[in-house]
Amino acid sequence: MKYQFITTAFALLLLSCSEPQETSTSSIERKVDSVLSKMSLEEKIGQTALRGTSSRGSGLSEEIKEQVRNGEIGAMLNVMNTDHIKELQTIAIEESPNGIPLIFARDVIHGFKTIFPIPLGQAASWNLELVEQGSRIASIEASAQGIRWTFAPMIDIARDPRWGRIAESPGEDPFLASEISKASVIGFQAESLSDPSSMVACAKHFAGYGAAIGGRDYNTAIINDELLYNVYLPPFKAAVDVGVGSFMTSFNELNGVPASGNQFLLKEILRDQWNFDGFVVSDWDSVIEMIPHGFAEDEKEAALKAGLAGLDMEMTSKTYEENLAMLVEEQTIDMDQLDVMVRNILRVKFRMNLFEEPHFNQENKSYLPEHLEAAKSAAIESMVLLKNEDVLPLNPDQKKIALIGPLANAPHEQLGTWTFDGEKEHTITPLATLREKYSGQINFAEGMTHSRDKSKKGFDKALLAAKKSDIIVFIGGEEAILSGEAHSRANIDLPGAQEELIQELAKLDKPLVLVIMAGRPITLGNIIDDVDAILMAWHPGTMGGPALEEILTGSISPSGRLPVTWPRSVGQVPIFYNHKNTGRPASADSYVGIEDIPIEAWQSSLGNESHYLDDGYTPLFPFGYGLTYSQFEYGEIAINQDQFVEGEALEVKYTITNTGDSKAAEVVQYYFQDVSASITRPVRELVGFDKIELEPGESKSMTFLLPVEKLSYYNKDGKSMLEPGKFNFWVAPNAESGEKISFEVR
Repeated sequence: MKYQFITTAFALLLLSCSEPQETSTSSIERKVDSVLSKMSLEEKIGQTALRGTSSRGSGLSEEIKEQVRNGEIGAMLNVMNTDHIKELQTIAIEESPNGIPLIFARDVIHGFKTIFPIPLGQAASWNLELVEQGSRIASIEASAQGIRWTFAPMIDIARDPRWGRIAESPGEDPFLASEISKASVIGFQAESLSDPSSMVACAKHFAGYGAAIGGRDYNTAIINDELLYNVYLPPFKAAVDVGVGSFMTSFNELNGVPASGNQFLLKEILRDQWNFDGFVVSDWDSVIEMIPHGFAEDEKEAALKAGLAGLDMEMTSKTYEENLAMLVEEQTIDMDQLDVMVRNILRVKFRMNLFEEPHFNQENKSYLPEHLEAAKSAAIESMVLLKNEDVLPLNPDQKKIALIGPLANAPHEQLGTWTFDGEKEHTITPLATLREKYSGQINFAEGMTHSRDKSKKGFDKALLAAKKSDIIVFIGGEEAILSGEAHSRANIDLPGAQEELIQELAKLDKPLVLVIMAGRPITLGNIIDDVDAILMAWHPGTMGGPALEEILTGSISPSGRLPVTWPRSVGQVPIFYNHKNTGRPASADSYVGIEDIPIEAWQSSLGNESHYLDDGYTPLFPFGYGLTYSQFEYGEIAINQDQFVEGEALEVKYTITNTGDSKAAEVVQYYFQDVSASITRPVRELVGFDKIELEPGESKSMTFLLPVEKLSYYNKDGKSMLEPGKFNFWVAPNAESGEKISFEVR
């Protein structure tokens, strides 16, 4: 499979999802105006209300029915009883004043029933087709149950693994995140929102949520404009470019202004600069949360500031419902502003064809064989081999395996965060898979009841199973609840007594494989020397067991690559590859470690460079890193010329060869550096990638085309700039290696 800056197939998909023809757009606008002209003030305010229950709610009150009947609700969330959905929609279209249909919403994040790897795991596949396919399958399954709006993709740039929601993110890089953003939106929304099997995607959280101080969820984000435009906004702009139907504001404040009341974000950038014409919804209660932020004195002021900022729909809280009419009467919000908000919502409803086809086909599409196979493929390609000292792949037919660890047979935990509708009864675990295929060769003992278990009661059984075996496979990590919203961690070691059990197993002097299921990178400094192989499986979803078996036994070579930098310790955090240089950048030649300092050393700056004395300056594993069961050799890199001007394209040619004994895939990554600019630029920036599968001994000649305009950056005013000067370019297997070539832009 091949992925460059954009593939031909992907380009065709983008075209198929582009803006409708002018006649269609004009027709929809006329319909919107017609409905809007008939609506009372109360009905207009009703369209701005997103109502429903918690994710575990099941009831349907008479009060809700009456509100729908009166036109006081525009959308519903977490209504999962299909009879309730049909009843509410029937009331809306047959009994409300203007028959405006409802949109039914749900958090469908990485699968509906068939659960795919967590989004960070999908990003690790570096396979855009699989990302799109996963979103498409989720949409097919959910829409068959009446859900036509999902609060995904979450496309926040995440540079801090302490942050729980890194599990939902596409990682740390704006280019990779932007490509994933497009693929996900296209998958959810299909070729047209009028397709009844499509769902309206929601680009969230706008914006800067992943930059929360200290990785503490909901916390303050302080991001200068240059960083905002170059790092945090590109994935959202990518979503707009492929026609995303909705946006969600973030919980955090950005530079002193909460996102739900932030005119700079919602008007200047989203509407004026990007021309977004869908609707914007708040996150859960985020409008009233502007009060404890200190941005609004009371709910009336919160409603005012959200309305003036351009927030179209309010999720769960009722500041609009209870205050908008008063604000319009006082003319602090004029009717034109309210009409714009309502028009944005109605426009999407017409694009969904809800006025013509408000109901859904209740045909069960969940767990179809092709869906399960796709989930398995995604899990396989998401797994990242981080270490392998000639232990993997395993041969269970010839050697007994001790399968140990709290996540070896944990069907619920394997699904990961944000899986409201996933069912553990359908999860296939590693234990179930290995026992089915190699029944007499597996000795199982969990050792711990769950990942946080601090008891050593199960150690003896685990050690006994290991002693009776030739190889130990320990499957540990984090339970699903330890990552996701509100689940930040200050210590990101393996929780509970997992490290102690691994250290005891290591004393048996048998090959020891560590498989990690987690929602974030885990710091491994205490145990990395005790294990012979490390495989990051993330939370792999419904088909994680079969996927893991194929990787462990070598049926397929691992091909995942890290979408985030993996720190040595939490003290290095935040750490990311595309950082800026300092005037004294660290280097291997002059690095001075804490053990290198003589006793009573003369007070000096030692290496005179930017580093930690006790943890160096490099991560444990860099962005883009991952091993296979083979080896790849890169031939000499050639470019078409040494100097370029705007309008030309860099043409990079090289040959890649599989020099090993196994069929495998390499993710070739393309990075550049703007050496000197008006605003300092990162040491490297990802600008493309190819995923190439080769047979043993096979070579392939590759060409990568890069328009010179892609070397531009945004200045602090949000203006794109391409400055003349020297550039460096790498063709590399990860962000810390590769051959460098240089050229100039004139």
